Amino acid sequence: MSREVIQRYFAAFNAGDTAAMLAELADDVEHHVNEGVIRHGKPAFAEFCAHMSRCYREELTDMVIFATEDGTRAAAEYVVDGTYLETDAGLPEAKGQTYRLPAGSFFTLRGGKIARVTTYYNLADWLRQVQ
Repeated sequence: MSREVIQRYFAAFNAGDTAAMLAELADDVEHHVNEGVIRHGKPAFAEFCAHMSRCYREELTDMVIFATEDGTRAAAEYVVDGTYLETDAGLPEAKGQTYRLPAGSFFTLRGGKIARVTTYYNLADWLRQVQ
């Protein structure tokens, strides 16, 4: 079951369907990002998604999903194929640069929903690609 939740979450991401992503999250989800503060709850996660959709167009490819047998933890490794659309505060100017970035996410699942999302990528590699 945990593998299917993660598959639906990422399929929604690739479709640009934030509502479907939110449907896979627990109301009190914790979103741990690579750089920044932990976001708590679906409203904060939805705000993050709106910001990301405005600044970046991304598709995740080459995905491999791992899940524990008890269904409480999962992880995914993938490649982010993206385009930098709008300048994000504190980052280089956006000029439609493309990037390809290995990344991964870790999940805690509770009651068939994602209770924690932790995402990692190499920010220095992304900066090198868009500068």
